[in-house]
Amino acid sequence: MTRPVRVAIVGAGPAGIYAADALLKSDAAADPGVSIDLFERMPAPFGLIRYGVAPDHPRIKGIVQALHQVLDKPQLRLFGNVDYPNDLGLDELRSFYDAVIFSTGAAADRALDIPGHDLDGSYGAADFVSWYDGHPDVPRTWPLEAEKVAVLGVGNVALDVARILAKTADELLPTEIPANVYDGLKANKALEVHVFGRRGPAQAKFSPMELRELDHSPNIEVIVNPEDIDYDEGSIETRRGNKQANMVASTLENWAIRDVGDRPHKLFLHFFESPVEILGEDGRVTGLRTERTELDGTGNVRGTGTFHDWDVQSVYRAVGYYSSELPKLPFDVASGTVPHEAGRVIEGGEPMASVYVTGWIKRGPVGLIGHTKGDANETVACLLEDHAAGRLPAPEHPAPEAVEAFLAERGIRYTTREGWYRLDAHERALGAEQERERVKVVEREAMLDASEATG
Repeated sequence: MTRPVRVAIVGAGPAGIYAADALLKSDAAADPGVSIDLFERMPAPFGLIRYGVAPDHPRIKGIVQALHQVLDKPQLRLFGNVDYPNDLGLDELRSFYDAVIFSTGAAADRALDIPGHDLDGSYGAADFVSWYDGHPDVPRTWPLEAEKVAVLGVGNVALDVARILAKTADELLPTEIPANVYDGLKANKALEVHVFGRRGPAQAKFSPMELRELDHSPNIEVIVNPEDIDYDEGSIETRRGNKQANMVASTLENWAIRDVGDRPHKLFLHFFESPVEILGEDGRVTGLRTERTELDGTGNVRGTGTFHDWDVQSVYRAVGYYSSELPKLPFDVASGTVPHEAGRVIEGGEPMASVYVTGWIKRGPVGLIGHTKGDANETVACLLEDHAAGRLPAPEHPAPEAVEAFLAERGIRYTTREGWYRLDAHERALGAEQERERVKVVEREAMLDASEATG
């Protein structure tokens, strides 16, 4: 083959860009070369970094600098505001590219099937995250009338949700939040936020730094019940073998023995409380019922038969993300992933020719952002192995301009790498007017307009 290997990557979040980086660093990049097109349904790249990370985490958003270095490579093009499969389907992608990598992530909420989950005032954490991160496809307002709020889950997303609910709007104003989010948080009535986990401190999935950041706000009093500090043999083994778990448990222990201060907003971290029902009246949330659990010796828990009703007016379910099914690809409903072997998509027990997955659609929504690098390396290695073995069918229209002509013929208004930089500059200019680093543009049409602006 004298032309470069043409690869389409669907999803321009960290997983997709890490896959592009792996391709660009491979031997194939030198001979015969690689040509990569990133397709992203949003007008801007970076996926989870832009629309899934809390705005008061600039340290994590710093990953964008490394992603930009990949995005700037001349062998790579960005096609934003292009939706799979509505704008470009699998058959079309195969006609333009030697291989297709899907890195579409997980943006929906995993279901929590308990009575009352569908009451008014019961929310999925992913929806709330999309709102406060300025996602263009969600409503511009959010109901924040509850004075007492429950958050179900003990992962970093639960902490993000609890922290945003407990902070004041003015604390968050220096971040990139748009005006509609600031106005919404300004009207927030929450004075108590209760976070619930069904297991103990040693089993919490918080990262140590995220947990400690809760205590940095001058407005948030973090409270842990001393009765919730308990370990069995399995928990002790977890602490011995997992440095992060030990650091989390130590932080929680210190908070449990200190005196409660007078900061205005109270954030309670509850352990050994398993949600069994969201209580309601007239279709609205009026409380949460939990069952007290106890350790069984292995680090797991069992119910005690003791129940408690908590006075809360809204509940946020932060029990995990779930990927959306991709048309024309197989899908495992239980795990929310595409069946694969080392990144090769498997259908009917056999690999689908030229189709691959990486990131959360491949392994599920677990681990930190950096963990997707290993996924990408594994998937790209399989793709290049298949290419070397002649297992990738040659595309009918491999010329780079063919896909541009296709999108133009369909009237798809897409953004480019240069367009993203125009949008980026526009958002930074909006921020500079308010002595902030950036103010995020929310409306899709406004994002497209800024991407296309000249002069």
